[in-house]
Amino acid sequence: MLPRLNDPIIAIATPPGRGAVGIVRVSGTDLSRLTLALCGRELTTRRATALDFRAADGSVIDHGLALYFAAPHSYTGEDVLELQAHGGTVLLQLLVARCLEAAAESDGAAGAQRLPGLRLAEPGEFSARAFLNGKLDLAQAEAVADLIDASTEAAARSAARSLSGAFSREIGALSEQVVALRTLVEATLDFPEEEIDFLQRADADGRLKRIVATLDGVLARTRQGALLREGLHVVLAGQPNVGKSSLLNALAGAELAIVTPLAGTTRDRIGQTIQIEGVPVHVVDIAGLRPDHELHDEVERIGVQRGWQAIAQADLVIHLHDLTRTGQADHDAADAAIAQQLQTAGVQAPLQVYNKSDATKVRPAEAIVLSAHTGEGLDLLRRALLQRAGWSPAGEGLFIARGRHVQALSRARDHVRQAQELASRGDAALDLLAEELRLAHHELGAIVGVFTTDDLLGEIFGKFCIGK
Repeated sequence: MLPRLNDPIIAIATPPGRGAVGIVRVSGTDLSRLTLALCGRELTTRRATALDFRAADGSVIDHGLALYFAAPHSYTGEDVLELQAHGGTVLLQLLVARCLEAAAESDGAAGAQRLPGLRLAEPGEFSARAFLNGKLDLAQAEAVADLIDASTEAAARSAARSLSGAFSREIGALSEQVVALRTLVEATLDFPEEEIDFLQRADADGRLKRIVATLDGVLARTRQGALLREGLHVVLAGQPNVGKSSLLNALAGAELAIVTPLAGTTRDRIGQTIQIEGVPVHVVDIAGLRPDHELHDEVERIGVQRGWQAIAQADLVIHLHDLTRTGQADHDAADAAIAQQLQTAGVQAPLQVYNKSDATKVRPAEAIVLSAHTGEGLDLLRRALLQRAGWSPAGEGLFIARGRHVQALSRARDHVRQAQELASRGDAALDLLAEELRLAHHELGAIVGVFTTDDLLGEIFGKFCIGK
């Protein structure tokens, strides 16, 4: 994508399918001749104009609105033309085909094409141009996709804050603190003859403590933002007939999984995303776990294998037990075997949950007890899921974030803490101190795209929708 960023591009900017309105977007340098051919007149910048979109023979393709945004005051920073027509799939494809045709046509006595090289946009190319032309930084560009993909109201609001630059401003303020201290360190290295106790005079220790404290705060909120975006992946594991499917249905508030008294009813993974305080929780119900020699057939055996694959990918595993069978030798032995298998599979601290409280008075200590049938204890389970995820009640200032942001902030904090240790050695370690601050600055800059690579840009923008 990146080597062809000078080409003019076009794409349908609205989702596939039928709708009341569909948008075709063109971005490039000097779209005036293409605009005249398509619209039959010049357009006033940033003003919607109702007109006919005409084919090459003069026939009307559709009647709609045309908007022209002159560079640099547009989404991409280039000239942008938007054609808003009715949202039929074939109609929008006709408009795109007409734009490509008109761009390749000769215009005027010189015989030059109206817009040479106009091509279909790559995924994310409009946002990539906005980033490269300074209209958005990298964190804001990612927030565009996050806002489109938001699955909860909290995620949408947080993505909007990131898009407005809230997260970027936090990172920018941190970078300024790191750069200011690094500048003083490097100045001292350049002028050692001054014989000034730099670390004491510049209050390096106090500055580093304040930077670490700020980093800790931003990192905590970034983890919350990443959780809002990516959600929590939970697997319901346990023996057959302990109520995994019933619990999935109860959490989802819908009959998603078939529930019968027959062991082995669930043969494959069944998943549903629910919201808990705005956090997406992806719950997967798997086939009942039991030894291979107890499985009824090949289908159930494959279902159990897929269940273990889901467990390996989960953020949290709920080990569900049947209260009505607790204390029975065969049931307890099977539960112990599953617990051992989970430990062998690397599952850390599965959440122990006991179901069917409505059918017995047995209440194990230090465990979550509930009834998927009556709903008793479900709120306790929801709170436990959020607690395990590290979620705290979201404030109005929360911004959306990604795993790479969390990792970069964590590395930046590690570098600053190493700088603290070096500062305790005195001026003899100033060169190493400066290097740690440089690395911290690099990690912070990578979040907003100050330091980045073509591979990272391709990975980020290649996942966007075409029209963005």
